[in-house]
Amino acid sequence: MPMAQMTQNPVFVAIDTTVVGDATTLAARLHDEVGGIKLGLEFFARNGHKGVKEVCRAGALPLFLDLKFHDIPNTVAGAVRAVMPLAPALLNVHACGGRAMMIAAREAAQSEALALGITPPKMIAVTVLTSMDEEDLGGTGVAGGVLDQVRRLAALTRDAGLDGVVCSAREARVLRADLGDDFLLVTPGVRPLWSTTDDQKRVVTPQEAMAEGADVLVIGRPITGAADPAQAARLISGEIVGWDVGI
Repeated sequence: MPMAQMTQNPVFVAIDTTVVGDATTLAARLHDEVGGIKLGLEFFARNGHKGVKEVCRAGALPLFLDLKFHDIPNTVAGAVRAVMPLAPALLNVHACGGRAMMIAAREAAQSEALALGITPPKMIAVTVLTSMDEEDLGGTGVAGGVLDQVRRLAALTRDAGLDGVVCSAREARVLRADLGDDFLLVTPGVRPLWSTTDDQKRVVTPQEAMAEGADVLVIGRPITGAADPAQAARLISGEIVGWDVGI
């Protein structure tokens, strides 16, 4: 499996808050229940490096830094270098930024990690946001449907030398067949049967996601919004049959 040295638990909890104290409390409570934490653009924009470091210290878990960089290659390379001191295990860009941008991101991550003496992150690219369906995608001028666009962008990501993509688990089986077992599939939009779908449209259950070939499940509100987040995380783990994927 692609992330063999990171974690045995495929669930990365999305801590979607801007309050450092709330994020650190959640990270500490979930240390034994999840495989990693995801911090995104909202948190980073409010709290920067200092806030991310506090949460990582509290949770002592691998970090998915979900900033979805998308700009000209030189700017994205600079942004990647700027966040390397945070030692993310996963870092992402938008695949629609193109091949040159993704190559620049990958090379910047590798060179800066080497300079810092840390392990470079797994570089992944966002294909189509899981909040979008075919009508939304068509409104942006992309014809052919969601799956066709996901496949195009995933192939472009592989060709740029990145480690994997962010995709819906609904596309995971096709991408696994297209791109092989060593291509990392990170799937948000995962909701257990007992939770609401919130603003996600292309959703699946944790068990379905793993069966479809996902490597990492990004799950937020079903855990973080629960009265007992640790218990919710345990319930989700219990829903995943054979979830030891060796990552």
